[in-house]
Amino acid sequence: MSIKPKLGPFDLTMIVVGLVIGMGIFRTPVSVARETGTPLLFYTVWVLGGLVTLCGALTYAEIGSRYPVAGGFYKVLSYGFHPAYSFMINWTLVISNGASIAAVALVGAEYIGPVLLPEAMQHEGGRKTIAITAVIVLYIINMLGIRMSASWQNVLTVFKITLVLLLCLAAFSNSVAPPVAQAVTPVSHGWAYIFGAALVPVFFTYGGYQQTINFGSDVREPSRNMPKAIFLGIGIILLLYITVNYAYVKVLGFEQLKHTDALAARMVAVFFGEYGFKITSVLLFLSVLGYANVNLMSNPRMYYAMAEDGVLPAVFKRVNSKTQVQEVALSVFAAMVVGMLYFMNNFDNIIRYVMLFDTIGLASAAATIFILRKNTAHLNNTGIYKMKLYPLLPAFFITVYLFVTVNIFIKDIEQALSGMVWFVVGLPIYFFMKRAVRPAGNPEA
Repeated sequence: MSIKPKLGPFDLTMIVVGLVIGMGIFRTPVSVARETGTPLLFYTVWVLGGLVTLCGALTYAEIGSRYPVAGGFYKVLSYGFHPAYSFMINWTLVISNGASIAAVALVGAEYIGPVLLPEAMQHEGGRKTIAITAVIVLYIINMLGIRMSASWQNVLTVFKITLVLLLCLAAFSNSVAPPVAQAVTPVSHGWAYIFGAALVPVFFTYGGYQQTINFGSDVREPSRNMPKAIFLGIGIILLLYITVNYAYVKVLGFEQLKHTDALAARMVAVFFGEYGFKITSVLLFLSVLGYANVNLMSNPRMYYAMAEDGVLPAVFKRVNSKTQVQEVALSVFAAMVVGMLYFMNNFDNIIRYVMLFDTIGLASAAATIFILRKNTAHLNNTGIYKMKLYPLLPAFFITVYLFVTVNIFIKDIEQALSGMVWFVVGLPIYFFMKRAVRPAGNPEA
């Protein structure tokens, strides 16, 4: 049973925002402040990250317009390079995406734990119970159908935007007392190192929009609606991120920002006093649910594409004709996330691991635009989206992401090499699966 398009432009815009705004903006500004050392560099890195993200979004909008298929991120790498390389990238991304959901769910549980649990249960076991329960509830919602999960995503994304807007209010409030002035302590590294290291958490915070091409078969009129949704979604995100970072510095002071972990709670407390923490906890937890939900929607689409290529059993592309849900693929991915919840340590430790594969994968997938432009020239002037300033925009995006990849190796060569082991192991797994999985037609739901 094939996937039928049921999502409109508003649905996809909310998916874009939901994919990008997870917990990063409530955690990574601390790391960026430490790496940059001065307010000027801090703001410069966030603006640069936003411009690079916009270039990437425009590139992926055209890719999605020219090649609207289910599991687009896997398919486009397979089309532009080789199915083996696509498998190596995507199998590591599925693992890192699962790890990201698990880590973010634990952070959300840390915030909501004091609100939901008695003091005796506010320990690691209690938080993991909340996180696992949340993933299971979202799994059930997603099993009810793509329309149901998209509707929940719209609601959760509105809550997420509300939280970020509350933080942004601090930038324009006259009631905020100016922070105590402190001498700024710049870092001693060179500019290339500073920008490379700081862009890792910045791109982690901006990342996720690329997964919209996984919904190519789910969107009505994808050639028109995908670019529109990506533009609007990225525009919302850029405005929110720049404003909220200005608010962080205005309220906390730059030096204090380097050492403040509970950013959201501290900011909302400015307006709600003693109730600020509880309000923040609830909104942050809903933000976490939105991030986890949209990833539960997106990642099984990669399994679909892999099954179509014959590197996963055909059961992974089985779609329920009524709900449009890949029941087996969704169940496997949700089970992987729940399993990872028992082994995660903390949010910050996985950023470089996740970004290693993201930077390689994003740069590789963006490079396929050069091949698609040539091979799909017959689609020009048929209503598809074509970016302006081609090929400068994709070339700039790819160059910056490869620069960040190099800096990940410089920053932590041991962790980067251990991550590359997983990437290389994907090659023999690919060839084994190609021989083990027999070609099969589309199974009936």
